[in-house]
Amino acid sequence: MNSESKTISTMRRNAVEIFYAAIKAVQPGAAIKQHCKFDGKTLFIGHRSYHLARYKNLYVLGAGKATAPMAAAIEDMIDEKITGGIITVKFDHVADLKHINLIEAGHPIPDENGIRGSSAILNLAKNLEKDDLILCLISGGGSALMPFPYDGLTLEDKQDTIKILLSCGATIHEINTIRKHISKIKGGRLAQAVYPATLVTLILSDVVGDDLDVIASGPTVPDSSSFYDCKNIFHRYNIIDKIPKNILNHIESGILGEIDETPKPHDPVFDRTYNLIIGSNVESLMSAKEKAKNLGYNVLLLSSMIEGETRFIAQVHGAIAREIIKTGNPLPLPACILSGGETTVTITGNGLGGRNQEFALSASIDISGKKNIVMLSGGTDGTDGPTDAAGAFSDTFTLKRAEEIGLDPYRFLANNDSYHFFQKLGDLFITGPTNTNVMDLRIVLVT
Repeated sequence: MNSESKTISTMRRNAVEIFYAAIKAVQPGAAIKQHCKFDGKTLFIGHRSYHLARYKNLYVLGAGKATAPMAAAIEDMIDEKITGGIITVKFDHVADLKHINLIEAGHPIPDENGIRGSSAILNLAKNLEKDDLILCLISGGGSALMPFPYDGLTLEDKQDTIKILLSCGATIHEINTIRKHISKIKGGRLAQAVYPATLVTLILSDVVGDDLDVIASGPTVPDSSSFYDCKNIFHRYNIIDKIPKNILNHIESGILGEIDETPKPHDPVFDRTYNLIIGSNVESLMSAKEKAKNLGYNVLLLSSMIEGETRFIAQVHGAIAREIIKTGNPLPLPACILSGGETTVTITGNGLGGRNQEFALSASIDISGKKNIVMLSGGTDGTDGPTDAAGAFSDTFTLKRAEEIGLDPYRFLANNDSYHFFQKLGDLFITGPTNTNVMDLRIVLVT
């Protein structure tokens, strides 16, 4: 191995260390224990306190890819004080729980298990009384894991609609606007069902800007969107002819006032609710920044709010890396650029991949032949699209190695087949489930 290859190898190891430092900062159990304390009588959550003797029952509800370790931390803290509960999680994202029923379900496309879990959660919620206390645990993936189609809609209607929205490049804000208006549990409707019980929601954010009404489609917060917004989204992406007829009829009925809107701000059902974000993308980035500094890099935290088409975002990151090499701007070597958020992929091919792998593939074209650049893009939940990879690496030599074994990066990019491209190169980043979820992390190293 020559000296340049050794440098790239070291930089890859550094990128992995930085990534895992970011993950460690947003582990759900640690986040719960940082924001919640129990002295044997009183449960302190954020700046509020709940004297448990005042409550007849304490239930734990929720959904999301990280809610199993969140629930385990709650059980570890208050144990026998828990009357019972139900959470739905992604398959294999589990924990050993004593008092809380755990239901595994499909993600990102909802399935019958998710409906079973949602039905159980909503039934429990509707039977609560004023002297009950509910802890609701929400993390990324909660939208898909807590499906409960509105009357007249089927799971297939919902599945088809979400697939269309995912493939056209709609943002998570737009997708969740639709989800809220075709659901009996999202968009504040869970809070509506729980009322008049006291409801406290602990949230691990996976959306840009940490908008409470977007995370898991906001089951416990007021909804700022409308049925009219849903129709505008369909028109914006020119997909109205593809959306199932039942969904379109439902949205039109909502616009006409024939179906109740989601609960809005100032609705009394929110008088006894408290929503607290306990972990977010920016926290993971701050920890990544400290780790990179300790490894000797000059660090620029670009943004935790990056959205847009993945391959264009990759080109911007590649341009910054090249600028650093040429002019020393926006920071001197050795340099580390960090960014977070959640990009989108407009699918035009029939390959396999995810937004992080497509980022790495697009970036590899942009940095080819430039000295000592390594990029790692990964999903903090350990999953990138419908694959077993969290993301992928790209570096100075990616295209050269691809050409040596007959891989055409442009063909793979056009077919949205980044997974098989990086699989053949051995450059997939596979972590397994991380038990957290705060969107994506991109690491650009230049030496």
